[in-house]
Parts: sequence; C-alpha cells; structure tokens
Amino acid sequence: MLETRRQIEASADLAWNLLVDTVRWPEWGPSVRAVDCPRRFVGPGATGRVKTSVGPWLGFQITEWEEGSYWRWRVAGVPATGHRVIARGPADCEVVFEVPRWAPFYLPVCAAALRRIGLILRCASEG
Repeated sequence: MLETRRQIEASADLAWNLLVDTVRWPEWGPSVRAVDCPRRFVGPGATGRVKTSVGPWLGFQITEWEEGSYWRWRVAGVPATGHRVIARGPADCEVVFEVPRWAPFYLPVCAAALRRIGLILRCASEG
C-alpha cells in the first residue's frame, strides 16, 4: 500500500466521526459528489453507492473495520482506500489514507482530502 498522512489539530474521535459519516463525505472527498447509503454512519460490511466526480454511481462495501481507528472499502468491486485515525494526544491526531500500489495517481486526491479534513476539523474544534 501507498499512503499519505496529515497531522490534525482535533481529537481522534472528531476525525473518526467525520470519516464514517456518509453525509459529510462530499465535504472532504474530492472524488465524491453524493452518497446513497441506508445508514448515515458506515460500519462493518456497510454497503451503498457513491456518485463520483466524473459522473457514474459506483457501489461500495466496507471490507475491513477496526472500530475508532481504521476502515477500508471496495468501490465497484475494486479494493480502494483505507482510512486510519491515530490519536496523538487529547486534541491531536494523524489521519492516514492508504491507496493500492497500482493507484499512485490517487495520492494527490487523498492529500487534498486530508487538507479539507484538517480545515473542517479545525473549524469544529474552534467553534
């Protein structure tokens, strides 16, 4: 796996809640325009579909799950990104996105998502 990471000035709980909240995925995910999922917050085995920035709806399934720290999914049946939150302190964490080795072109998209997550969580922590 390849990865990109970012230190975030927010609690790990706040970061985790943002990453599993399907309503908020379009806020921070540059490649996600909309989400259709029976549950607002994904969990082990959750399924749904995402509308991508290039147009089509693609099905997804959560394939790996560690409560509060890690989830990975398949999109259109293909192994996709892993999402990890590592607590560094009470109001500090690191968010890591993993991408398959065959998809290095997706690392800049993930880096942009991490910047957005940092901004969203900074505002949440201040407000």
